[in-house]
Amino acid sequence: MRSRYKIMEESGVFFVTLCLIKKIPIFTNQSYLELIISSFNYCRKHYDLKFYYYVIMDNHIHMICRSERDLSRVLKHLKSYLAHEIITLLKFDSRDWIEYLLKHYKMKHKIDSEHQVWEEGSYPNQILDYKTLNQKADYIHNNPVRRGLVAEPKDWYYSSARNVNGLTNPFQIDSLEE
Repeated sequence: MRSRYKIMEESGVFFVTLCLIKKIPIFTNQSYLELIISSFNYCRKHYDLKFYYYVIMDNHIHMICRSERDLSRVLKHLKSYLAHEIITLLKFDSRDWIEYLLKHYKMKHKIDSEHQVWEEGSYPNQILDYKTLNQKADYIHNNPVRRGLVAEPKDWYYSSARNVNGLTNPFQIDSLEE
């Protein structure tokens, strides 16, 4: 079934989830994680995408973000670019089993590609108050803890929990006050 989620408010702050098709664990090594971070930086520079909180897991990404542009379009560009680059990396890394799954699970109506990397949609939830913002940020930061990957949120390297705790991190988040 096709996703019906749509981002209606162009300049709101949104909690967004990007899921890999069938939750296939692709983001399990450095090159894929660095690809996501460089893509975040590109979107910040070229699409005015602001990132307030994020976590990159093995099979999905959560973020709280905003764009003065059409966020639906920006996320579509991000997912499209990442899909293309992920396929390229999979071929380079000889991860044939993942490439096979991306072909196998491709939805029939997706005729412009032989693979499907992402689930449809981005499951946006507009954040309208600080209480919801804090709940979503806690949810994002505790994702690796709930999965049993780390003891504390700040221990997950690819998370804004490191930023808010003043630790070394791979990606600078934006300030909500800007």
